[in-house]
Amino acid sequence: MYDTACAAGERLAGALGSLAAEGAESEDALVARLVSEVGGDGGTLADAAARRGMAAAVRDVRAMHPEMDDAMNGGGAGGGFAWDILCDLYQVFFADMVGEFLRSVVAEHVNLAVPVLIATDPEGRIADWVAAKVVDLAPNPCEESAEATDLAQAVDTAQSVVGAAQDPSTALPKIAESLVPQAVGKILGLITEETTGEEGAAA
Repeated sequence: MYDTACAAGERLAGALGSLAAEGAESEDALVARLVSEVGGDGGTLADAAARRGMAAAVRDVRAMHPEMDDAMNGGGAGGGFAWDILCDLYQVFFADMVGEFLRSVVAEHVNLAVPVLIATDPEGRIADWVAAKVVDLAPNPCEESAEATDLAQAVDTAQSVVGAAQDPSTALPKIAESLVPQAVGKILGLITEETTGEEGAAA
């Protein structure tokens, strides 16, 4: 799961710049593009979770940002999606991927430890558990950039290329890529903690 999530996260980070420039014609077109680019064509549970998680993330972020419709209808000033939308998409993707993976584990009766809360009531609790515990663990590239003293420092922290500091379309995808191991590690670490913790605390 870790390797698959990291690879998918890196592919999503690489797609952010073009989405900022070009956007998409519709939600369906955006889902199709990102599921293909980010989810890949692997056949494992984790691969399938990445594809379903990407589709779910697009829907969730569109609900968070109704202004996405303007970009998809050609109303955006630059023709693409704003960076706050893309940073939220990046953050939500990791949570939705984990949620879809846990759904698959429960549905397929895979012999894998899952949080007790989910195992006892999978249909009613997975979405709530993910929303409450997972989303905020994934770092937001825009927030990470804003916390730096300036964008150049953020890019340097992300080990970006020299000269990219003034171009968010170049800098933020690199920051996002650098944050992938942190995002995946925190989220999968939480699952482990929930599994090995006291059952009473999870019930």
